[in-house]
Amino acid sequence: MYALPDLPYDYDALEPTMSAETLQFHHDKHHRAYVEKTNELAEKAGLAGKPLEEVVREASRKGDKTLFDNAAQAWNHAFFWQCMAPGGKACTGQLKAAIEKAFGSVDSFKDAFTEAGVGHFGSGWVWLVTGSEGLKVISTHDAEDTLVKDGLFPLLVCDLWEHAYYLDYQNDRKGFLEAWLDGAASYLFGEQQMFAADGKGDGFKYPAPGGAGDKASKDAPGEQPRA
Repeated sequence: MYALPDLPYDYDALEPTMSAETLQFHHDKHHRAYVEKTNELAEKAGLAGKPLEEVVREASRKGDKTLFDNAAQAWNHAFFWQCMAPGGKACTGQLKAAIEKAFGSVDSFKDAFTEAGVGHFGSGWVWLVTGSEGLKVISTHDAEDTLVKDGLFPLLVCDLWEHAYYLDYQNDRKGFLEAWLDGAASYLFGEQQMFAADGKGDGFKYPAPGGAGDKASKDAPGEQPRA
């Protein structure tokens, strides 16, 4: 059974960027529903007990859309929680250097990230990824994630589904993204993911099935196999 990972911070820890009400509802209701449905569907598909990353990829390969949507959303949300930290984490060090190389400046990256998120039609996710072409910003629709995109490794992601921001920002997705980048995004976690993409340390991995909720901090993410 896949467990709903514990949040690595308290419900009110991301205020004012994200309210305790939004975070509690998002994690305890939306994320839990995806995990519970994944458990049900993975069992029927004969994939119970497999790493969630493998379930996502296998569901995509087989065209099992319902399983893919739920398993990918369970994974995306677990990754999203790790991409945030109370007060955010300043963009420094090697990630800052890589962002400046790719975008010209941190501010230009934030503009590109916000533009991609605002311009994304409907629900989905906006990502900072790395690959053979270096760092770039992409968006994905609905449950789609980087696990099924060859050659891309995720560094950061922000949720574009309305339940992620509507209680706090109404329809102001741009305001949410700007606040998120300045006040909640953990660039430290993004840098750790960048190191993992280069084979230096471990990247994010969803908690193994059968385990308890994972309260691991962003300073010690698990391993994420490459696509």
